[in-house]
Formats: sequence, structure tokens, C-alpha cells
Amino acid sequence: MHQLTDNALMLKVKSGEVDKLGLIYERHKKRLFGFYYNLGNDRMTSEDLVQNAFMRMLKYKKSYTGEGSFMAWMFRTARNVHYDYHKKDMKNRNQTDVADIAYKLEQEVSDADIMDQNDTVAQLQRAMNSLPAAKREVLVLSKFKEMKFSDIGAVLGCSEGAAKVKAHRALNDLKIAFEKMQIT
Repeated sequence: MHQLTDNALMLKVKSGEVDKLGLIYERHKKRLFGFYYNLGNDRMTSEDLVQNAFMRMLKYKKSYTGEGSFMAWMFRTARNVHYDYHKKDMKNRNQTDVADIAYKLEQEVSDADIMDQNDTVAQLQRAMNSLPAAKREVLVLSKFKEMKFSDIGAVLGCSEGAAKVKAHRALNDLKIAFEKMQIT
């Protein structure tokens, strides 16, 4: 069976076949959940934000042009949902939980190594939490969601080169914050 691309499905949604959004939802709900969760939302809030993002995609389906990357359009929508949700009280929102990303460190280690790894993950989490939200966001998109810089630029509203620079600076700031935490 021929599988339609996300772009083709969204164009069908735009033309009135709104049931096709369900296919897009099934393809990307976990990805958006991870995006929200890595930005510091708890599980329930992340689930709500995923629903809100798809509702917004449906509401603004006429704005979808089909040009460029669907992923960039989807994450730009998701980003806007996130900002709108947290607009009132950005200071009190939950912090990024890098410990849930630790599964990427798949290697066999001894108990002592596991304890050291847990300490390192906790330090990395604190370092990540010390970064401004914009820098955390670009790191989540580039490192955890593994998006292309051209798509990240589209999400952030900047050029591909500017997205690379933002990611590089954020990574440097994370490294400095992490190193400071290892000293103390």
C-alpha cells in the first residue's frame, strides 16, 4: 500500500479530509510528547500540549502551504502552543528532566559506573536547567529530536546558519555550566 507523506496528508486535511489528521497524529504524537516533556513539562501537561498542538493544526489548516518541511511547520505550531500555555507564568514552570534522556547512554557498566553515570546525569540536568528557555529549546530540537538545522531555523524563524550558531552557543553554554557544576 502506498503510504502518503506528512505533507500530502496535511494538504488533504487542508482540503477538507480532516480524518487524515489522525494519521499524522499517530505518526508524531510521541515525537511531540518528547518535545514538550524535554522542555520541562510534566507528563500530563505534555499530553495536553500534544492535544492542543493537533487542535491548533486543525484550526489553522488553511495556513499550511505545503512548501518547506512539514516537520518544521508542525514544530513551529507546537512551539507556539507551548509558549501560549506558559505565557502567564514562565518563572514557575517545571524544569527539563534530562534523566529521562539517559536511555541514550546505552552501554553495559558496573554498579559503580552506574552510580557515577547517575551523578553525571543529575549534573547535566542541573546544567540544562540553568540555561535560558531558548537555549534549552534549541538543544532539545537539535540533540534530542535530531532535527536538521534547516528545519530548526524554520521553527525558530531564522536561517539555517543562525540555527547552527544558536545550537553551538547553547551547547557551549551547557558545557560551561556542566563544568562549573563538576568543580563545586
